Amino acid sequence: MPTLERFSPEALRSTVITFRDTLKLHAPGINRLNVYPVPDGDTGTNMASTLDAVVAELDLAGTGLEPTCNAISHGSLMGARGNSGVILSQILRGLVGTLKDATDLTATKVAEALKAASAAAYLAVLKPIEGTILTVVRESADAAAAAAAAGASLVGMLRAARAAGKVALDNTPELLSVLKDAGVVDAGGAGFLLLLDAALFVVDGEPLPEPDEGDGPSPDQLTLISRRHSQDGDLDVSEQRYEVMYFVDLLDDRIQAFKEAWGEIGDSIVVVGGDGLWNCHVHTNDIGAAIEVALQLDGRPKQIRVTDLFEDVAEEHAAREAAIRAGHGHSAAGFGLPAVTCAVVAVASGDGLVELFAQLGVQGVVTGGQTLNPSTAELLASVEAVNASEVIVLPNNKNIIAVAEQLDALTTKSVRVVPTTSMPAALAALVVYDPEADADVNLEEMTEAAQSVATGEVTQAVRDAPSDSGAVRAGDWIGLVRGDGIVSVSSSLDDAVNDLLDHLITSDREIVTVITGVDATTANTDALLSWLAEHHSDVQVEVHRGGQPLYPYLFGVE
Repeated sequence: MPTLERFSPEALRSTVITFRDTLKLHAPGINRLNVYPVPDGDTGTNMASTLDAVVAELDLAGTGLEPTCNAISHGSLMGARGNSGVILSQILRGLVGTLKDATDLTATKVAEALKAASAAAYLAVLKPIEGTILTVVRESADAAAAAAAAGASLVGMLRAARAAGKVALDNTPELLSVLKDAGVVDAGGAGFLLLLDAALFVVDGEPLPEPDEGDGPSPDQLTLISRRHSQDGDLDVSEQRYEVMYFVDLLDDRIQAFKEAWGEIGDSIVVVGGDGLWNCHVHTNDIGAAIEVALQLDGRPKQIRVTDLFEDVAEEHAAREAAIRAGHGHSAAGFGLPAVTCAVVAVASGDGLVELFAQLGVQGVVTGGQTLNPSTAELLASVEAVNASEVIVLPNNKNIIAVAEQLDALTTKSVRVVPTTSMPAALAALVVYDPEADADVNLEEMTEAAQSVATGEVTQAVRDAPSDSGAVRAGDWIGLVRGDGIVSVSSSLDDAVNDLLDHLITSDREIVTVITGVDATTANTDALLSWLAEHHSDVQVEVHRGGQPLYPYLFGVE
């Protein structure tokens, strides 16, 4: 393959597609570089998913330079996933923003575009931290500019950028102690270098690197990280639990005030966009406040996504997005029911739960739950579809409550939210639901019923991490209670379930509701029931098939 002396629209398109394909191969290794027990998704996966959106946009665009650059810019803005994806989108937007107006894509112009990419990435972050992808991009761009100024060819300039970037990446542990403690380099920086590898492959046919099979930080290193940074007050990995992302229509001259307001309630703040449309990302413990900031500045947030960072499962996000694209994001469980004074819309994550909710009078069910947080638009569509002018919404997950609370202002219907954080709590609320009572009466009665239930769930750990109940290894079964965190850890599902139930069942509780997921076997359920009969013979047990993924058992105790 001949070496290219000039970049071209075709080379740019090929570089982005090669970057996406290479990043997908390297994503598992990059994910393992995450040093936090609860990273915001996985860096490699989020970057690759962002590039999927870019490539999809390229497939619909013309082949000239301007449409190619516009497709990369728009696709990266609209498809950015996670903190790393949003920063990557700004890098790509800065790059093509410079290339788009060029008449000759020489080494000098491409180096200038890399400098613009670096500047754009820094501007996107409220509090830039060195030792991250920002450092790797900046030092690569500086080396590219120096090489071009010295007369280097296109491939020579890219090699200089790649070499400097590798040095910068290797040095990230010296700039960021959390990386040094874990014995790894920055994950985002590692992902960015693959862009330069892709460019060198397209320009000169240089072989692409093989995926790194490194194991990442050990459990002992993760424990050290968690303890040290909690004590130092620096990058405390447990401090901000939720990732909030949304697009906002907001005047450009208000965006700095927006970022500063977010700085008061969270961290990992990245805001990219322009011309009145911005893609925003923050880690926070106050979901409602993160959304209200936009409203207070007369902005209009949309496509709100809230993720519990402790329970993010990237594959399930992808499955939900595929379902939405196919038109299956919500269903009308109560379609055809007669008009009622007050209807119910509920979020559910399994076919058994959808059936059960329908039997209890729910007219609209939205697909969602743990790691499957539906958007405002999905919830709103179901609210508009039900046959009532007043609607109760059961979010059934803490992450979804703040999104649901935006609905009343977006419809002519009266919408009230019963702040349920689990499926068992929703079942308790539905027992007292009265379709002929108004929304405010139902809100009071259903909220009281939901709050009377103690809930827990069992799932399988996806990574090693410390916990108050002992060290968690990937593959262990863990029992979770809202407010108490992880209360049981075991290599055995049965033991994790038993320990969790011992925590939930107290002397004043009489009924245990068991909701079985797709991974609950008949043998496991029989063992659970036998254990309850032996150790808590005084409680009444109800078993329902939920069909939910990831969580073999959900429990409600009242």
